[in-house]
Amino acid sequence: MNYSVDERYNAVVITLKGNIMGGPDGQQLHDQLRELVDEGKTHVVVDLSKTKFMNSSGLGMLISGLTTMRNAGGDLRLARVADRIQSLLVITKLITVFKEFDTVDEAVESFDTEPPSEMETEEP
Repeated sequence: MNYSVDERYNAVVITLKGNIMGGPDGQQLHDQLRELVDEGKTHVVVDLSKTKFMNSSGLGMLISGLTTMRNAGGDLRLARVADRIQSLLVITKLITVFKEFDTVDEAVESFDTEPPSEMETEEP
């Protein structure tokens, strides 16, 4: 697995390429996400359009990333999910866990259109 990181407006787009199998690649992605959190960047879009295959460890890697971002007050959203990955998300019922978008731009823009979370609106 290879990936590229690109910042767009208020989100970071990570494009995963090749086979997503977890393992050392999963640790590398997790480290990248922790670095983003440390920089205060918690809105992440994962572009899956160049993903050829994903196994259960790859799914676990996405779930771990989602948990990392949500624990930091952000979110991880999926864009351009290929049909075979879409089927995997449906079968595992993870389709109900991730927010999914047809394009990267729609996913990036979705961070702007949501109302602030309860944490952001509470008075100190």
